[in-house]
Amino acid sequence: MTVKSHTYPVPAANRELRVSEIFYSLQGESRTVGLPTVFIRLTGCPLRCDYCDTSYAFSGGERITLSGILQKVSAYSPRFVTVTGGEPLAQRDCWLLLKMLCDAGYTTSVETSGAIDISQVDKRVSIVMDIKTPGSGEVERNRYQNLDLLKRKDQIKFVISDRADYDWSRHFIGQKELTGKFEILFSPVHGELEPAELANWILDDNLQVRMQIQLHKYLWGEERGR
Repeated sequence: MTVKSHTYPVPAANRELRVSEIFYSLQGESRTVGLPTVFIRLTGCPLRCDYCDTSYAFSGGERITLSGILQKVSAYSPRFVTVTGGEPLAQRDCWLLLKMLCDAGYTTSVETSGAIDISQVDKRVSIVMDIKTPGSGEVERNRYQNLDLLKRKDQIKFVISDRADYDWSRHFIGQKELTGKFEILFSPVHGELEPAELANWILDDNLQVRMQIQLHKYLWGEERGR
């Protein structure tokens, strides 16, 4: 008699993600800047932006179950949790982690490159989505269909490396009629574009965007886990 073997789905809590690091810091960017936040940095990214400052997360890391990740997060007793990368949505079960974080009562956000479909992201999650500028070297990877999936509470981020990036972004905002639909963030590439210069361009054009700098870099430089 032959006994058939069955493959059962792995319970959600036992599924694994490859994690580069989990740490507690002040949010350095976006609407919650300055607020204590737990960061879950997932490993891997299909993009190679010229200004990337987290290339160490392209590989390596540790496989941790979703329940193990939530256990590590709970040790900090946070209100805010941000899932980042790399590109967190490149890992298949990231959307499930985001759902579990929301279910646990955390105010949850995800930072994504905008190159991957965001349709599975839980509606309770605040999405901070890049629009890649020419200076990134990855402008062709923008998935513009994602714009139709964003909610009013979500944020769009443009990382600006020079005047050409600024002009491209300004034109893109007008072309797509984004002003008033979402909060728009402009961030200068740290060490390449002087923040004051970007601020002056925004003021000269009366551009309705939020200027931001990477607070954590002014506090701790390139120190990891900060």
